Amino acid sequence: MGQEEKLRAYLKRATADLQETRQRLRDVESRGYEPIAIVGMSCRYPGGISTPDDLWRLVAEGRDAIGDFPADRGWDVDGLYHPDPEQPGKTYVRRGGFLYDAAEFDAAFFGISPLEAGRMDPQQRILLEASWEAVERAGLAPESLRSTATGVFAGLMYHDYDGGAPGGSLVSGQVAYNLGLEGPAVSVDTACSS
Repeated sequence: MGQEEKLRAYLKRATADLQETRQRLRDVESRGYEPIAIVGMSCRYPGGISTPDDLWRLVAEGRDAIGDFPADRGWDVDGLYHPDPEQPGKTYVRRGGFLYDAAEFDAAFFGISPLEAGRMDPQQRILLEASWEAVERAGLAPESLRSTATGVFAGLMYHDYDGGAPGGSLVSGQVAYNLGLEGPAVSVDTACSS
């Protein structure tokens, strides 16, 4: 093989290597710009809606999710009601949108003491359950995310829970802590859009 043929063979190899390297670089760069994808979700809504399938059925059937006041909260429903909307400390409605199973939080499952669970804002308890379920619905074992750079971004609504512990800003951190996630933990008060 002559010098010119050797040079051509070398240039062909170098060109092929360069094209392969450029493609690999494009692949790596494009991963940095991938959009966020929802691969698993979970939800809790009034009317017994505790899965995405429940939600879609409710919408498809055009059902109403409003129901009676929960009986397990220790509320004197009859004493709360007054037909005059101007009556202080009373409600003029007998029905509303409630998460009936909100009190059924399994604190031990998340390694939380009953005392701590009772002081937690219900949004924290519900978000913990829903986050775990969303990861499972994505086909992942939640434990597999421990010590990873997985982040938690949570939209929440103002809270007026008076359980003795601060609530709002802690919800994403609570999820990250309990699932062992080491990425960003951001809570945003998005009001009623949550």
